[in-house]
Amino acid sequence: MALKRMVLQIGMGTDIRGQDYTKAAVRALRDALWHNSLSVADALGLPVDSMQVEVTIGVPRPDLVDKEAVLAVLPHGTGSVNVVEGGLEIANDAGTNTTILANAAAVVWLDVPEGKSP
Repeated sequence: MALKRMVLQIGMGTDIRGQDYTKAAVRALRDALWHNSLSVADALGLPVDSMQVEVTIGVPRPDLVDKEAVLAVLPHGTGSVNVVEGGLEIANDAGTNTTILANAAAVVWLDVPEGKSP
């Protein structure tokens, strides 16, 4: 069997007033995942939990993201989370608060039996 990249999903999430980087990251991953229904595993005769998902989150302060909370969003399969510097932090007019924007990329891999193709 060979591990093959099957899908790239992208999303954006925000926390408007709470300055919660994890909340923005979770919303970004949900945005990436909840706009589609993947049937590729079924099409290949594989269980949906055989999906391996690599999640990358981009936020201005990666150290403030709870990776386990982001990983808990995945409905199927196993996953890993890598948080990198990216996204945006936008101050309000008074300079007393910021809006956090997070970006998410989820790459879905499947171990595809030789001779089978998507």
